[in-house]
Amino acid sequence: MAITSANQLELLQTAEAVAREKMIDPDLVIQAMEDSLARAAKSRYGADMDIRVKIDRKTGVAKFTRVRTVVADEELENYHAQLTVAQAAPYLDDPQIGDEIIDQVPPVELGRIAAQSAKQVILQRVREAERDRQYEEFKDRAQTIINGVVKREEYGNIIVDIGRGEAVLRRNEKIGRESYRPGDRIRCFVKDVRREARGPQIFLSRTAPEFMAELFKMEVPEIYDGIIEIKAVARDPGSRAKIGVISYDNSIDPVGACVGMRGSRVQAVVNELQGEKIDIIPWTEDQATFLVNALQPAEVSKVVIDDEAGKIEVVVPDEQLSLAIGRRGQNVRLASQLTGLDIDILTESEESTRRQAEFAERTRLFMDELDIDEMMAQLLVAEEFTSLEEVAYVDMDELLTIDGFDEETAAELQTRARERLEAIAAAALENARALGAEDSLIDFDGLSPQMVEALAKDGIKTLEDFATCADWELAGGWTTENGQRIKDEGLLESFDVSLEEAQTLVMTARVMLGWVDPTELEAEEDAETEDEEAAH
Repeated sequence: MAITSANQLELLQTAEAVAREKMIDPDLVIQAMEDSLARAAKSRYGADMDIRVKIDRKTGVAKFTRVRTVVADEELENYHAQLTVAQAAPYLDDPQIGDEIIDQVPPVELGRIAAQSAKQVILQRVREAERDRQYEEFKDRAQTIINGVVKREEYGNIIVDIGRGEAVLRRNEKIGRESYRPGDRIRCFVKDVRREARGPQIFLSRTAPEFMAELFKMEVPEIYDGIIEIKAVARDPGSRAKIGVISYDNSIDPVGACVGMRGSRVQAVVNELQGEKIDIIPWTEDQATFLVNALQPAEVSKVVIDDEAGKIEVVVPDEQLSLAIGRRGQNVRLASQLTGLDIDILTESEESTRRQAEFAERTRLFMDELDIDEMMAQLLVAEEFTSLEEVAYVDMDELLTIDGFDEETAAELQTRARERLEAIAAAALENARALGAEDSLIDFDGLSPQMVEALAKDGIKTLEDFATCADWELAGGWTTENGQRIKDEGLLESFDVSLEEAQTLVMTARVMLGWVDPTELEAEEDAETEDEEAAH
């Protein structure tokens, strides 16, 4: 086609029609046309030329120009689009670097191939503008619920018409047994809105825990108003879910409000989620109480929390074990997700067996180390003495409270315990020296001979070696790999060295070696103290 007066207005009309259809700025369509015409002109006049096209926004007249830019002599690379100051002198009165010489060139006729290429450029630009418009429109609707109509299915993914664009509900974001046909209405959670080079930018979900929370917000006015808050949600999509709720108004029961009159509110959510059973649990800051609630309908006898390990041990009656675990472990898995803790479930008989084994082990320890009979050892264990150190250095009065213990017996026990500890320390020190531990480490305040021995066995034999250790290497810790919490055993963990104590020991060693300025250390500690006070 030739750019003539016959089709000048047709350009503008086409741009307007495309812009209306795609709901984008008409100027973007015209710019795409200008670029496509410029590309066609370059193929006619030469690819190295800087050909530009400007379409008049009122008349539709396309003006073709060739532009040459004035550059420094050493920067001249393209003789068709650049020229030096000297070369520009015949065309400009006082040429300066950066000036442009603009010459009008005849319009080009678009052949079949050039016209097809121009069409592709325009369509590409229109698609890009459409995606940008879609992103700007929907980016603020992320983390909300949206209604749409099923358009088609592609490889198990559902393409949803959401009015001014399309969104995708991926196969793994559908509730297991759901199936949809074109034209079905669907309600989804907008999980993410992203800029993508191609394809849908709006990603939907029906399995996200947030979807359930938003559904309850729609059904329960108290949640919408902020009187009740959903603190935690755990889902096994399509099967079962647990939500933890709290009320900030003492007169309103959070569980009752979420259930509604005759279960109307929770039933509306259940129907939307294809019959997913929902346990509504009162949330509390006390982890043990919250967990007992979360494990319903199972009864819990005892809860033991290990904060450092992030684990929790639950003891249930023997007949309640299968109920607490749930079908395929569903109940305990959802309770774990809800509380954010790893949960170990024991029956009362299992806990009793373990407790008896620990009792026998400690009894044997006292019998062997203190050379006492079984009855006396059992009395110590029954009074919750767990180590030689406790016996050796506890206040005499605590030993005298044990039935049958007089002052002479208590004093003899403490003497034996201290002598045995000294013998163990001497043996550990000798072994540490044999392993190559140096005096700089042995004499370091805060490390017992047994600790030095444990370090030497791992190749840490000098104060310099010790100062290079990380606190978690000494005290131990937990790491998460593939969603599983894995224990890292610390070199001094068996000596009950905490992470803070390990950090203090290592920093003290670094100060002694001159690696760290003590004044800087004090400044950091002061800053940490101020931050803690500000937080409180």
